[in-house]
Amino acid sequence: MTYEGDFRVGDVLSVACPFTPATVERGLMWDHVAVRWPWWDVDPDSDFHHWNGVVSLGAGAGSGGYVSPEVDAELFRTDPSPEELTAGDTCRVGVPPTVVHVTAVDHHDPPAETGWLPRPRLTVTVLRRGLSYREFPDDSHLNGTGYPLHPGDGIPFTVERLMRPYEFLRPGDELADSAGRAWQFNGSWDWHAFDGSGPCAVPAWPLILLTRAGVPCDPGDAETVAAATETGSHQETVRRWMTLTHASPTP
Repeated sequence: MTYEGDFRVGDVLSVACPFTPATVERGLMWDHVAVRWPWWDVDPDSDFHHWNGVVSLGAGAGSGGYVSPEVDAELFRTDPSPEELTAGDTCRVGVPPTVVHVTAVDHHDPPAETGWLPRPRLTVTVLRRGLSYREFPDDSHLNGTGYPLHPGDGIPFTVERLMRPYEFLRPGDELADSAGRAWQFNGSWDWHAFDGSGPCAVPAWPLILLTRAGVPCDPGDAETVAAATETGSHQETVRRWMTLTHASPTP
């Protein structure tokens, strides 16, 4: 994966993967097509997962008709399209440039046992443009999270960050807003008001950074936050994010 930055819930990314030759193991069946995966190796030391080298791809995502949440979250596409493929065919598998937003970031120490190599040290879960976290039923196979990416797993993704809401803040920052309310920032859409205000309350810009990492903030950091929130609002940040994602913010 070509990307120099880190990942945070709420990030809006453009992701792509070059189309790569693969062999079809099973043609289209129940909205899925199975291909022999061109990037991973079987993990011979896996005790719990016995992967056979084949990946089942959801087919029909974005078609406008009803598909399962798992299929709708799929990023990979085949060329030719799944409807034209049968077992034994050669196709190409890849991801055209796709706008996604991050719904979860999970670190694995030790690396997760998946049945394939390399074992993931990081999982970044994303949803395609037009899909919202809250649209996925709680009992879905994806449990409302989306499609998992594993940086460092050998799949040659290229990633560009298009937006990070509140990129000038860090989780755990404590701030005061222009209405005199104190807040803790835990993520783009995860704000805790110390006065117990309900979930509909939002910080009023400009913001004053009070502490960072539990200690009084550096004057330079405070100036950065003040300058970044001198104009605009939380609501404008949400609207810009929604314009890019065509989605609702993660609750």
